[in-house]
Amino acid sequence: MKKQVKLYLVDDHKLLRDTLRLYLESNGNIQVVGESGSGAEAVVEIIRLQPDLVLMDITLPDYDGVEATRRIIEALPATRIIAVTMHSEQLYLVKFLEAGGSGYIHKSAADRDLLVAIEQVMRGDIFLSKEGIRVMAGKYRSNRSKADQEYEKDISPQILSSRERQVIVMLSRGYTCREIGEKLFLSTSTIETYKRRVNDKLQLNSKAELVEYAIKHKLFEEI
Repeated sequence: MKKQVKLYLVDDHKLLRDTLRLYLESNGNIQVVGESGSGAEAVVEIIRLQPDLVLMDITLPDYDGVEATRRIIEALPATRIIAVTMHSEQLYLVKFLEAGGSGYIHKSAADRDLLVAIEQVMRGDIFLSKEGIRVMAGKYRSNRSKADQEYEKDISPQILSSRERQVIVMLSRGYTCREIGEKLFLSTSTIETYKRRVNDKLQLNSKAELVEYAIKHKLFEEI
């Protein structure tokens, strides 16, 4: 990371916040600009301070990290949010991604994954730890029997045009339509049109489904 990252910590355990602050600020490119122990306080302070990045626990007083993430992204859509949590259930990860989250790290792997995740998310990518990928893969496997009876989202990416394929790869890695347009020298509205075509062709209904599809078809490895 070349540019200094303004970071905000959200966790209801002060000892963990203190530990994370010391660890992060030992990296000269990260400035911890604030911290909170509750969801409600975090939303107010993050909207006021407008940090580049938030590390968000899921279990919080007032309302949980998923709801806090949703409210922050509604107010500050450019802010990146990484969940750092003990939860590994499918429900939490899927809801967090749908709320606008950009990364997921299990607390047991934070010492290994945290700086990598921050660097990747600040580039505009989505970061899933090994635990996160395992959870999403488990979601896919658990849905297979139902999908076989109804309609399984197993449409090959080969039906996409080369440009549509570029767009889904970049969307799956966390880029916004505006950012994709800038990289591909196209207007935001054009990218939004490609996004609608991709979702229609692949019958995807949410960001979580898009990420799940990208994992299944190994699209994260492209570009």
